[in-house]
Amino acid sequence: MTAVLMPPLALIALVVSAAAEPNARVTSDTVEYCTSLATRFAALPLAQQASSRTLAAEGERLCGNGHVRTGIAKLRRAVRAAQAVQVVP
Repeated sequence: MTAVLMPPLALIALVVSAAAEPNARVTSDTVEYCTSLATRFAALPLAQQASSRTLAAEGERLCGNGHVRTGIAKLRRAVRAAQAVQVVP
């Protein structure tokens, strides 16, 4: 009996988990995604830090030169760095 119930329950779990994420992002290795990441980065409050700004600039340069996957990786790192919360003692 358990084996019969598992597939429908698994399907329901997938539907519920997909519905729980209303703003899911579709990512791909395109220049458009590079632009999207660069826009997200620019809107972050910590985007002016030198380390994250350098990563973002390098990512944009790589995307512009046709190295999209590497550029996306750099831009993602820049976004994560700009989102990091700094603890001040």
